[in-house]
Amino acid sequence: MSITLAATALLMGLAGGPHCVAMCGAACAGITRAGSARIDTSQLRGGGGVQLVAGDVRTSSAMWSFQFGRLASYAAAGAVAAAAVQSFAWLATQTAALRPVWTLFHLAVLAWALMLVVQARQPMWVSAAGRNVWRRVRPLATTRGGVFATGALWSLMPCGLLYSALLVASLSGGPLQGALAMALFAIGSSVSLVLAPRLFDKLKGVGNKLRQDAGTRVAGLLLALAAAWGLWMDLADRIAIWCGLA
Repeated sequence: MSITLAATALLMGLAGGPHCVAMCGAACAGITRAGSARIDTSQLRGGGGVQLVAGDVRTSSAMWSFQFGRLASYAAAGAVAAAAVQSFAWLATQTAALRPVWTLFHLAVLAWALMLVVQARQPMWVSAAGRNVWRRVRPLATTRGGVFATGALWSLMPCGLLYSALLVASLSGGPLQGALAMALFAIGSSVSLVLAPRLFDKLKGVGNKLRQDAGTRVAGLLLALAAAWGLWMDLADRIAIWCGLA
């Protein structure tokens, strides 16, 4: 994997931080609180209801458990995406009929990136799907090992920024490189999500909206550069073949 793609994945995570906080900050804070909560069974036996005790240590442990699960699932998704695209790229080089499809794939990535740059938001259907998935996943966080499992399932959450990072990972050249790219994206975006429980209430309003829009546009721009690089490399390879240089 080139340093350019690695840096792109990391910067997408860092720049998309405000977007992640706006989209997932409340959910991550809720998961952390649910995972760190302990039910006082003596209160239950006495009919006094449920007492939730959430210490700083337990909260921190739950938060890191979620983030490690999220990093592992993102890396796995990146490996799968890179392996799939690498296989398709090999088929495209062996079958002339598939070469235009490979080019169209890069153009589709570029179109998605430009949409993020222009609209500064993910498609509405992605947001709606994300809310539906979250309603199903939320109860899992209260079970034993549920916080890590919830993080491990986070790569299945519909998210335009996540899809953009997966597209970058798919261009990295192989499963290991794809896993590394998504791990870097997860680390970059974790910076904001780790702070989300403390900053979520403070970052509401117009200022947060501006930061979210700027972060989404920067992430879209980085994805557009990666797609343009892929198109250029494909074109350069064809020119080299045409000129007998390869």
